[in-house]
Amino acid sequence: GTPFLQKSLNQQLTNHIRDTLPALRNKLQSQLLCLEKEVSEYKNFSPDDPGRKTKALLTILQDISKDFEKAITGADSSEVNTKELSGGAKINRIFNERFPFELVKIEFDEKELRKEITYAIKNTHGIRSGLFTPDIAFEAIVKKQVSKLTEPSLKCVDLVIMELTTLIHKLTEKMARYPRLREETERILNTHLREKEQMCKDQLCIYTDIQLSYINTNHEDFIGFANAQPSAKIENQRKVGNQVIRKGYMGLHSGISIMKGGSKDFWFVLTTESLSWFKDDEEKDKKYMLPLDNLKIRDLESGLFSKRHSFALFNADYRNVYKEFKQLELSCDTLEDVDSWKASFLRAGVYPEKQKVDVEENGGEKRDEIGSIDPILERQVETIRNLVDSYMKIINKTTRDLVPKIIMHLIINNAREFVKNEVIAHIYSYGDTNSLMEESADEALKREETLRLYNSTKEALRIIADVSRDTISESIPPPVRQYESTLPTPSYNQRPASPKIPRHAPQAPNGRPAPPAPTSAPVYQPSQPTPPPSQNQPSVGFNFNITPTNVVPPSRPAPVPNASQSATLPNPLIPQRLGQAPPAIPKRPTSQFPN
Repeated sequence: GTPFLQKSLNQQLTNHIRDTLPALRNKLQSQLLCLEKEVSEYKNFSPDDPGRKTKALLTILQDISKDFEKAITGADSSEVNTKELSGGAKINRIFNERFPFELVKIEFDEKELRKEITYAIKNTHGIRSGLFTPDIAFEAIVKKQVSKLTEPSLKCVDLVIMELTTLIHKLTEKMARYPRLREETERILNTHLREKEQMCKDQLCIYTDIQLSYINTNHEDFIGFANAQPSAKIENQRKVGNQVIRKGYMGLHSGISIMKGGSKDFWFVLTTESLSWFKDDEEKDKKYMLPLDNLKIRDLESGLFSKRHSFALFNADYRNVYKEFKQLELSCDTLEDVDSWKASFLRAGVYPEKQKVDVEENGGEKRDEIGSIDPILERQVETIRNLVDSYMKIINKTTRDLVPKIIMHLIINNAREFVKNEVIAHIYSYGDTNSLMEESADEALKREETLRLYNSTKEALRIIADVSRDTISESIPPPVRQYESTLPTPSYNQRPASPKIPRHAPQAPNGRPAPPAPTSAPVYQPSQPTPPPSQNQPSVGFNFNITPTNVVPPSRPAPVPNASQSATLPNPLIPQRLGQAPPAIPKRPTSQFPN
């Protein structure tokens, strides 16, 4: 009945809960462990405790100092960030890739340089016809080229300051709980960086002035006038051998169908003599090898829907570079990868394309001013050209070495010392440190939510433990079979009525059937149980093929089936007396039955 159903359903629910408890318990325990570290800071929390504020202030500033030091100098093996470059690694890329690339960008144009040398030689001689190569023309050209080094040096400082500012903003995220303290700390550090930035730029300008103050023609790496003759010019670029400079994936656009995506990635290998690309990094299936002789780099504009950054290699003599293509278009995923590849091409002797200056205006007048160049002047121009190239290599080498050192000394190392020793003093000089340690409303709400979640998790684990301890799993009773539920259940409390005997309708004298007999006629009820019929008993229109499942107890007659069960149960038996034949069926119905 209902109590049994209720008990069965409760037991099923209990078993289901016990089956799902282990996974839920493990999830809650993991969440509790993650919250314990954060909640430990909130225990015994008193917002107005001055001792707690002082301790929190010192702890935060010391952590920022340690993190700044690790970001610049490098972290231990257990604390290395494997997701992105640290501030020190990015500054290293600026020193070794971006800054050399900016220096090469200011490389002089060959035609413009020779024109300037010609003007310098003619103006030096004046009305005289010079027999020797003038020193003054050489110094004038060198000083003009050296003065161009100031711009890339100052740009290097700007890039370093930008990285340090980003690093400071990232480190002060630990102060998000105290917004006023974070704002004041960033203001102090950025102000100090701006002061050192201006000092460093002044020193770099002084460095350029120092280089301009004295042209050292006795430098050991300077070729001198004796070796600067055109006949003595020897190519020394290829004596170092074919060394590998860089390897990596790039997208190749030239020769790729637009319908196939416009580009395909290959594994590129850059050496001092050639650029080769393979199908993959195993370097077994070589697709092509491109010599680097007379190649230049050109920037390309990215397409409207393109997410990659592109550049191209082309021949300075406008010859085909790759098959029938005038340029080889390459692309990388990020702008940093493009800059890194450009810096690698610079090491291989492939320089960027020079910006052409519009000199068409008054061009005829300038050509007339130069006039025809005689062989002596041409040799002098070539000599000074070689001298300028040799001396500028010395200056560029020195600049690449000294500029990063100046920046390290005046900005980076000074910032490390300032963060370590001076920030705390500047914070306390602010005056009202209690106002700096005021929590933000968002942080207070976050603390309350964390504590509430922590307590709720502990309560849930306690409830799970109680359920596991106080309940047991029991097997569910077997389900009731369907065919047993269709059988009639006999009732032994009252005697059921005997089944009615169907009768044939009698014929009226006129041939029409007589009216049916009233249903209230008494039915014969036996006083003794009816035995099962024998096999040779005559049939009177009833089914006597009774199966054992339909047999009722011998002392009681079978129950009367309902109308809904009449289609599924066998026909009832004819009541009989023991040892006697069944009564005869009357041929004609009586006109009236006694009540």
